[in-house]
Amino acid sequence: MAQHARTDRGASARKDDVIQIRAAAELKAMLSRAASLRGQKLSEFMLASARREAEATILDQRTFFLDAESHEQFLSLLDTPPAPSPALEKLMKREPLWNR
Repeated sequence: MAQHARTDRGASARKDDVIQIRAAAELKAMLSRAASLRGQKLSEFMLASARREAEATILDQRTFFLDAESHEQFLSLLDTPPAPSPALEKLMKREPLWNR
């Protein structure tokens, strides 16, 4: 089984905090299986998964402020996305790998 490269940026940092959770046996079995498929220990898999979810949640909550003119320009860009490029059109017409 191929080993996946570690993506945890804090992997070299000292690990001295403990996180304890309780889970149903079925959920633990599923998480253990997923970790095994990735060639990871259960704790590594759970921390990497939790970190990805935490980063996505935090990024979804970013707030930014614009002056009135910039706000209108931003809304205009959202309402009129750019036309697809030829490369994107070619990609979208390609048969998916799982159908090949």
